[in-house]
Amino acid sequence: MQKYIFYDTIENVMSSGTNPSAGLSYTTGKSSSLGSNDDAAIVLSAQQGDLHAFELLVARYQKKMLNISFRLVGDYDDACEVVQDVFVSAYRNITTFRGDAKFSTWLTTITLNLSKNRLKQVRSRQGHEAFSLDDPIRTDDGEMTVDPPSNEPSVLERMEQRDIRTKVQDCIKALEADFREVLVLRDMQDFSYEEIGAMLKTREGTVKSRLFRARDMVKECLKKRMGKL
Repeated sequence: MQKYIFYDTIENVMSSGTNPSAGLSYTTGKSSSLGSNDDAAIVLSAQQGDLHAFELLVARYQKKMLNISFRLVGDYDDACEVVQDVFVSAYRNITTFRGDAKFSTWLTTITLNLSKNRLKQVRSRQGHEAFSLDDPIRTDDGEMTVDPPSNEPSVLERMEQRDIRTKVQDCIKALEADFREVLVLRDMQDFSYEEIGAMLKTREGTVKSRLFRARDMVKECLKKRMGKL
């Protein structure tokens, strides 16, 4: 993935050099205060029109947002597109961020919403496109039979690990959205129950209940796929 996944799209959004809704303009100077690990100073600079400050936020959070989106939508390419849209949306709306919660919480909320939308689009598309992975691939020269990769002994351990990760991801993907969200946010991203409740607009008790059920469902799914753990 490119260093700043949002950058090309942001350039288009900027058009004449500024984004009226966000008040951001490209500045080549790099503020000395931006070296801080504190998001607040960087966000403030971004809100005041420093594009370099926003780039720092992208560099800091794009991997985390990609991980969250991938766990929710289950496809890397779709997740990349989601995260690009996330940062474009954040760029356009940075001035609406009031600091009531952490910037990462605000950004994660955007990621959750756009991931849900993408998942709905994917499922709708899949409902109209039935195909088999074993079907021949059509090319200009006719049809080509799929040739699966060989299982070389030298990479057997790596393949086994990948297979386990795939099964875990498949079990997570099989969860309903409400359960998948809390599992990803708590167990994979280590957000607090309070933060998750704020993002999902639900009570902490509900978050804990969904998390318990989500963990249990994933455990049962893995038992069926891999045998008793």
